[in-house]
Amino acid sequence: MHSVEEIRDYWDADADTYDRSSSHYPGTALQRSAWRGALASLLPHVSTQRVLDVGAGTGFLSLLLSQMGHDVTAVDLSSGMLQRLESKAAAEGCPVAVVRADATEVPPGPFDVVASRHLLWLLPDPVAALRAWRVAAPAGRLVLVDSQWGSSADRAEKLRRAGRQALSRWRQTPPPHHAEFGVHLRADLPFGHGPSPAELIDAVQAAGWAAPRLHRLSDVEWAMRDELDWPEWMLGVTPRFAVIAG
Repeated sequence: MHSVEEIRDYWDADADTYDRSSSHYPGTALQRSAWRGALASLLPHVSTQRVLDVGAGTGFLSLLLSQMGHDVTAVDLSSGMLQRLESKAAAEGCPVAVVRADATEVPPGPFDVVASRHLLWLLPDPVAALRAWRVAAPAGRLVLVDSQWGSSADRAEKLRRAGRQALSRWRQTPPPHHAEFGVHLRADLPFGHGPSPAELIDAVQAAGWAAPRLHRLSDVEWAMRDELDWPEWMLGVTPRFAVIAG
């Protein structure tokens, strides 16, 4: 098993290039609006929630949730990522509390919502992390945002993804990361292959969260695709979904 430090070092190095991709951080007003609408439908219908964003990165969810009026605490293992988040929060006037910590060592709360995006695939023990989050939000809601980016994608999506990658290479589009995440690291992670919705739901249930529900984020996909040029538009975008529980 490779160390947590290796994973942390990768994301520290990636902080300067991570926001190149709108998949990592919504870069337009249309995309941000679509994400706010999606989050509003996934969170409890209360004006202000105490939200713990685990694996916050450069602030994808934290800043949107803060702009929506929620009290946000952002947790990440990477100090490089959190520095980017803090800079953006200061520039945008978004109050976000920042904590550098492992996903299983989150602040005690209590929180009303635990949110996370594209994190579980990076964890050596996803179920242990989900249990820790449930302790931090014993009467709260879990919101996991993810996409079918790995081996769980169906054949049609794998073909579209191959087409998108080939087009990016032909156009010499700057890559979304400073380097590839090592195969040797990915192989040691339970969800390193890219978890399917079913695998995420099983992990959520194993951690004791109640009544998981699956939501397709169709409005987000529409907003992202609407801003693509031809022929990217024909190839579409990666399917996105959320698992909520509690």
